[in-house]
Amino acid sequence: MATFLHRLGLGAFRRRWLTLLFWAVVLGVAGAASAGSSGSGDSNITLPGIEAQKAYDVLGEKYPAANADGASARVVVRAPEGEKLAADEPRAEVSALLKDLRGSSPRVASVADPFKAKTISADGTTGYAQVTYKTKPAELTDADHGHLDDALDAARGQGLTVEASGSALAPAEASSSSEAIGFVLGALILVVTFGSFIAAGMPLLTALLGVGITISAITALTTALDLNSSTSSLATMLGIAVGIDYSLFIVSRYRSERAVGHDAREAAARANGTAGSAVVFAGLTVVIALVGLAVVNLPILTAMGMAAAGAVVVAVLVSVTLVPALLAFAPERVLGRASRKKAAGPKAVGTNGSKAAGTKPPLAERWAGFVLRRPWKVLLLAVLGLGVIALPATRLELSLPDDSTKPASTTERKAYDMLAESFGPGFNGPLTLVVSGSDPAATKNAVGQLDDSVRDMKDVVTVAPATYNPAGDTAMVNLVPKSSPASEETKDLVHTIRDQARSVQTATGALAMVTGTTAMNIDVAAKFADAIIPYLALVVGLAFLVLILVFRSILVPLKAALGFLLSVLASLGAVVAVFQWGWLKGLFGLEATGPIMSLMPILLVGIVFGLAMDYQVFLVTRIREAYVHGADPRQAITEGFRHSGKVVIAAALIMTGVFAGFIGGDDAMIKSLGFGLAIGVVFDAFVVRMTIVPAVLALLGGRAWSLPGWLDRRLPHVDVEGEKLGSTAPEVREPAPREADIAPTG
Repeated sequence: MATFLHRLGLGAFRRRWLTLLFWAVVLGVAGAASAGSSGSGDSNITLPGIEAQKAYDVLGEKYPAANADGASARVVVRAPEGEKLAADEPRAEVSALLKDLRGSSPRVASVADPFKAKTISADGTTGYAQVTYKTKPAELTDADHGHLDDALDAARGQGLTVEASGSALAPAEASSSSEAIGFVLGALILVVTFGSFIAAGMPLLTALLGVGITISAITALTTALDLNSSTSSLATMLGIAVGIDYSLFIVSRYRSERAVGHDAREAAARANGTAGSAVVFAGLTVVIALVGLAVVNLPILTAMGMAAAGAVVVAVLVSVTLVPALLAFAPERVLGRASRKKAAGPKAVGTNGSKAAGTKPPLAERWAGFVLRRPWKVLLLAVLGLGVIALPATRLELSLPDDSTKPASTTERKAYDMLAESFGPGFNGPLTLVVSGSDPAATKNAVGQLDDSVRDMKDVVTVAPATYNPAGDTAMVNLVPKSSPASEETKDLVHTIRDQARSVQTATGALAMVTGTTAMNIDVAAKFADAIIPYLALVVGLAFLVLILVFRSILVPLKAALGFLLSVLASLGAVVAVFQWGWLKGLFGLEATGPIMSLMPILLVGIVFGLAMDYQVFLVTRIREAYVHGADPRQAITEGFRHSGKVVIAAALIMTGVFAGFIGGDDAMIKSLGFGLAIGVVFDAFVVRMTIVPAVLALLGGRAWSLPGWLDRRLPHVDVEGEKLGSTAPEVREPAPREADIAPTG
C-alpha cells in the first residue's frame, strides 16, 4: 500500500497541472449533470416493516380519493379574550378567514368550516379549520405559501389569534450560518496549527472540491434513483469533516518529511505513502460505518449512508491525488514563513531526527510523557469519568420530532399549544384504527368489537364513528388519546390497542392495525432502538478486522473498539442529561426538554465511530511506525505523539467547532445532534485517543504489537507504516525547518 501510494504521490507531484485538470473536469462533469437534473426526488418517506406504515399503505389502496399524499394545513383560531367564536363579530371574522383560505391558491381542494365540522372547543373560545390541497407539499409554490400567510395575517389584524401547522406551510429556511461559522473556525485552527495560509488552505480547498463533486453527483442521481431530498445532508457534513482531516494529515506529514531533510518531491511522495495509507484505511472504516446503516432497513437512512460513504470515498481519492499536486505548486510556502526563517539558523534536529538539547517539546509530547509516568492512575480516572457520564444513557427515550419540539416563536408550536390547551394534550396525536377484512361482514364485526373495547380504555377521550370505503371491506376509526403524543401513557395505549386488535383478528379474520403520526413515531423509535445493537456489532466487528490488518495486532484493535464504545455511550449519556433531563438547559438555550430524536443515536454512533477511527489510525500508525523502525514501546508512544498529536488535536478542534455551531440553532433536535457530535468528538479524541490509548499501550508494552504466528502468516502485509520506503534520514541537501517548529507547542 505504501509503495503504491508513494508512486501515486510522486506522479501527482510531477504532473500537477494534469492532476488539477483531471479534478476540474470531474467537478465540471458532475456540475453539468447536476444542472441538467431537476434535483427533486420523492419527498415521501417510506418506513417498511412497521405496522403504522402497513396501515398507511392500506389506506392509500382502499381510499384512493382521499389523496393521503396531498398537502394540508390546520388553522387554529381563538376569539379575543372574554369572547366566544360563536359571537357575531368573531364568527364573521372566521368566515372572512375561511373565504381567504379558499382563495389563497387554485390548488386548495377544501376548507372545513369549524362550526359545521364541530371542531370548536368545549369552552367555545377556540376552533380549527382543516385546509386540504390537491397536490403534494413539494409542489406548492412560494406564491401558495405567501397567500396562506397573508390570509392568516389578515385574520390576526381583525383581532383573532390565528396560528397554523401542517405540511402546507412554507418549510423553514435552512440557515448556513452554523456551517459558515464552523468553516471559519476550522480555517483559523489550521492557520494556527501550520503557521501558513497556504498550508491551511489546502485542506479547506480539497474538502470543498470533494463535497462539491459529491453533492453534484447526488443531485444528478436524485431524480434518476428517486432519492429523498434529504439524502445529501449527512454527505455534506461528513464530506467536509473527513476532507479536512485527511488532507490535514498528509500536509502535516509532508512538513515532517521536509524537516528531516527530504526534498519537496520525495517528501510529498513519502507523505502520500505513509499518511496516505492511514487515510485509505481510516476512510475504509468510515465507509463500513456508513454502509452499515443499511442494517436498520429504512430506505431514507440507507440512502443517506450510501451517499455519505460516497462522499468519504471521494475525499480519500482527492486527498491522495490532489494534495501531492497542490504541494508541488507551493513546496516551500506550505512550510510557513517562520519555519523557513528558523530553518536557515542553527539546527535543532539531529541526523537521527531527535530534538536538540534545550528545545521545548510540543504540547502533545509533553502530555504523552505525563501519561507514561502514571498510566494506571490516568487510565482509571479516564475510564471511570466516561463511565459516570454514560450512566444517563440507560434512561434514553426516543421519539421523532413534532411541533412540540419547535421553537416557541414558530406558528406551528403556538398552534400545537393552543390545541393542547383547548382540546386536551392528546388532541395533537390522534390515532387511526384501520380494519380490513376479506368481506364487509367480517370488517363490520371486527369494527364493532374494537369500538366497544377501545371506548372502555382509560386513556381514550373520544372515538369517532367508523368511516367505510365504498366496497365496505375496510374501515377507518379515529380516536383521541388523553395523554400527549410523546408520553409513555400514549405509547402504552398504542400497544394495548394492538394487543386487542390481534385478538379481534383471531376471532373475526379481519386485519386491524394502528397508524397515525403518533403510532408512526412509536414504531420508528422502536425500530431504531432495536437496530442500535446489531449496528454496533456490525461496524465494530468489521472495523476490528480492518484494524487487525492495519496494526497487525489483536490488542490494539480491541482497545480501539472498546474505547469507541465508551466514548459513544458517554456522549449519549451527556445528551440525555441535557436534552431529556434538562441539566444545564439554560446554558444551551433550551426552552423545553423531552425524548431524543430517534435518528440521533444511530447517526451519532456512525459519525463518531468514523471520526474515532480516523484519530485512531492517524495516531497509532505513527506510534507503530516508530516501533517498527526500532524504537522501544514507550519511545514509540512519545514519537507518535510528537509527530501526530498536534494533527489529532487540530482535527478534533475543527470538528468540535463545526458540530458545536449547530447548538446555537433554534430547533431542539438540531441542538441535540450538534451537541452530541461535538461532545462525542471531545470525549473520543481527547479522553480516549489522547489519554486512554497511550496509557493502555504503556501498560501493554511490546505485547500490544504481537500477533499469533498462524494469523501473522496468513494476513497480507499492507505496509501502512512505509517500512519498504526505508527508514533512514537522507543527507540534508537544503535547509529544513525544525520538527519542533512545525506547529505551535502550546
